[in-house]
Amino acid sequence: MLQVKKGQFVQVHYTGRLEDGTVFDSSEGRQPLEFQAGAGQVIPGLDNAVLGMSLNDEKTVSIPADEAYGQPRDDLKRDFPVSMLGDQEVTSGQKLWFNTPQGPIQGTVVDLDDEIFTVDFNHPLAGHNLEFDIKVVGISDEPTQSVGCSCSSPNEGGCSTC
Repeated sequence: MLQVKKGQFVQVHYTGRLEDGTVFDSSEGRQPLEFQAGAGQVIPGLDNAVLGMSLNDEKTVSIPADEAYGQPRDDLKRDFPVSMLGDQEVTSGQKLWFNTPQGPIQGTVVDLDDEIFTVDFNHPLAGHNLEFDIKVVGISDEPTQSVGCSCSSPNEGGCSTC
């Protein structure tokens, strides 16, 4: 029976939960997640969990924070002057986008006063142990899903590969 090996492309349906049972993501109602096993395209705990699984195998895997999104890092919290917001009002907990030389990134406002606001750029799941229900629905030597879509209006029939 074909088992997932490093380098193969695997398609999985999954449901991800926090330790308290709160679902944070699921492929339910969507196409399965596809990634190349062992290529570091997903969190390490999920990447390792699929190795050795066969088609239609299902399992629940507990992934410690260090094999998921890591521990929160203080160096990923930054202070900015409130003056850079102009007339835009922000509140604690609000998500903001920032342009960087590597592209846009999102951060969460965690503190705010009259002169400074602090933004946390850690992944929202950093520091959390996670649990995934996974089911392997495909194993292949080549990717089976298109990587992206360059269509400007896919609903108008302009792109049949999306």
